[in-house]
Order: sequence, then C-alpha cells, then structure tokens
Amino acid sequence: MDNQFLLSLIVGICVGGVAGFLGSLMLGRRMALVAGPLGHLTLPGIALALMYGFDVSLGAFPFVIFGIVLIWLFEMRTKLPMEALTAVVFASGVAIAFLLLPIKQAEAVLVGDITKVSFAEAAVSVILILLLFFVVKKIYSKIVLINISEELAKSEKIDIRRYNLIYLGSIAIIVALGVKMVGGLLTAALVAIPASAARNLSRNLAQYAFGAMIIGGLSSSLGILTFKLTGFPAGPLIILASTLIFLISIIFKR
Repeated sequence: MDNQFLLSLIVGICVGGVAGFLGSLMLGRRMALVAGPLGHLTLPGIALALMYGFDVSLGAFPFVIFGIVLIWLFEMRTKLPMEALTAVVFASGVAIAFLLLPIKQAEAVLVGDITKVSFAEAAVSVILILLLFFVVKKIYSKIVLINISEELAKSEKIDIRRYNLIYLGSIAIIVALGVKMVGGLLTAALVAIPASAARNLSRNLAQYAFGAMIIGGLSSSLGILTFKLTGFPAGPLIILASTLIFLISIIFKR
C-alpha cells in the first residue's frame, strides 16, 4: 500500500465520518441540502487556488466563511429561513466562479480529487477534523434542543445566536474540507446520505449520531478503495458507496 493512497484513505475516513456526524444535526434541522449551496459558494476560492497553485481547501475556506457570516447576519436581520438565505448568497459565488474557473481544471472543482493530497495537507485536515469533532460533540445536545424548540432552549438559558454561529462555522469547515474529497457539486451528499441511512437504522439519538459517523467513514473508505481498483474519480465513488449503504438501510429500516 503506497503512502499517497494511505494518506487519502486516512483523510477520507476522518472527513467522511465527521461529515456524517454533523449531517445528523443538519438533517434534524432540515438543513442537509444547505451544504450543497455552500459547496457551490467555495467555487470562486477553488478557482483562485487552481489559478495560483495553492491548496483548494485553503482557497475555499475564506469564501465559505464569508458566506456563512452573511447568512447569519441576514437571518438575524430578515428572519427569513436559513435555506432561502443560503440560496441567495450562493448564486453570486457560482457566478464569480464561472468568470474565474480554468475550464481545463474544472473536474477537480466539480468532483474533487482527494487522491493527490500531500502529507502537509493530510496532517492539517486531520487536525482540523478532530477539533471539529470535539466542537460538534460539545454543542450537539444544545443544537438538538434548539431544533426541537427555540423557546425551550431560551428557557434553558442557551444563547441561540452564539450556538447557531458555532454550528454554521462547523458546517463551513466541513464544506471547505469536503470539496477536496467530492468537489463543489457533491458536498451536500457527503453530509446528507450517511445521516439518512443512519436514521433508517437507529432507535435513538445516540445510535443515530454514531451510525451517521460510521457510515460516513465507511462510504469514504469504500469509495477510495474502489478508485484504487478501477481508476474512476474517487469523489463520485464515495457518494455512490454512501448511496448503496442508504439503499441497504431501507431494507433493514427500524
């Protein structure tokens, strides 16, 4: 097993697992598809990264953070649903991307390419994803309560705005890391499908969160292993592996 493949596998399992874990929160809030528009919002940053030769996740991160902050501010100002505000913000990102994007390098932007990750990129990604896991674990119960009832959360003296900002920031990080794996087009599936499969198989919240994390990591490993055997792009294979697990979960739905 060569080092490049091993690095890809480690990063894929870590990012896929935590994406599934975060997806279990997003699905409960009916926000799983928000990752898709946010993935599109990273496209200008990825285009700049390809033009100037730096890491695509590094290029994606400032754009998705800027988008998240705008959505958070607009939500407080307008009281419109977060999904609607996300759709408004991401359209401008896509337009800018099409102006900047080198067409010859479009595949890496659209479907990702985790198989070329360097050791430094892998180390940074794993450290970030571990920190993100502990942050999401810390806020998980609070966000679940906010999802159930904001009034109830307020009665428990939970600062809803602060937790929403942390929650949105967590989504931004997973999207920025996810575009390296599956590209800007498929990011929503990275968080939504493992969580959906886990919901079919779980009986309680703990099983649901843990199951989403396991399915996310398993899907990533299966996709990357299939890439090694077939040579097809790893990003779509990861999503197809996740979809297969989801279809199996329907058979065994509890």
